[in-house]
Amino acid sequence: MKKPALDQAPLAGVRVLVGRARHQAGALSAELRKVGAEVVEIPFIEIRKPRSFRPLDAAVKNLDSYDWLILTSVNGVEAMWARMEKLRRRHVPDRLLVAAIGPATKKAIEQRGTTVDVVPKEYVAESVVRSLKSKVKGKRVLLVRAKVARDVIPRELRKAGAQVDVVEAYETIVPESSRVRLKAALANARRRPQVVTFTSSSTVKNFVELLGRKLSGLDGILMSSIGPVTSATLKELGLKADIKAREYTIPGLVTAIRKAFVLSPR
Repeated sequence: MKKPALDQAPLAGVRVLVGRARHQAGALSAELRKVGAEVVEIPFIEIRKPRSFRPLDAAVKNLDSYDWLILTSVNGVEAMWARMEKLRRRHVPDRLLVAAIGPATKKAIEQRGTTVDVVPKEYVAESVVRSLKSKVKGKRVLLVRAKVARDVIPRELRKAGAQVDVVEAYETIVPESSRVRLKAALANARRRPQVVTFTSSSTVKNFVELLGRKLSGLDGILMSSIGPVTSATLKELGLKADIKAREYTIPGLVTAIRKAFVLSPR
């Protein structure tokens, strides 16, 4: 069989460890395989329902009282619309303005028949604040997010004069089943990755937790980061973001990894 040209498969022979949650790994893995990478999937995070849906259900029932809805992830979109269906609420109010972090979140919202009014230029909390702070004075804002998340958005929008309600739609936990698999992959020369992908701060924190906070044995492995917040978390935990996406998306991350190997000798 004829091998693909390097420009068609720039990551041929490069083993990449994808640590997204199992149900979300497919998109990143598929993009990496398109450019020739050998993908190893070991989830660093597991998405779990919150202990109670009462706060989210209460927010869904009172959507008419809000001026803005902010969704920060596809997981938040899925959780919110699942509760809307459970409560037999088919649509968000027409007057409700919607902001989404990133194209994937925007697409997930639009697939459910809702218009997205604001997508920040950069897909981080600070950019959301810059996009909205002049629009929210005296307004009620509903922020739907993970249980543990940065407080930049609610803190800064409150400073701008908004009344912000924060509702937890899901939580991320460490998947214990990945602990042995991860250590085995790093120890096995045949499975040892050349690149590890990190798509959120949670993936970084859980990666370190899965290793038992022992970061020895990672020599020669490149850490790739989807954005500045993730890169900052890597640094905070003693790791270096060797590869950084310029566009904070899955395609942006794959492009950065591809460029790193095209520009550097194997």
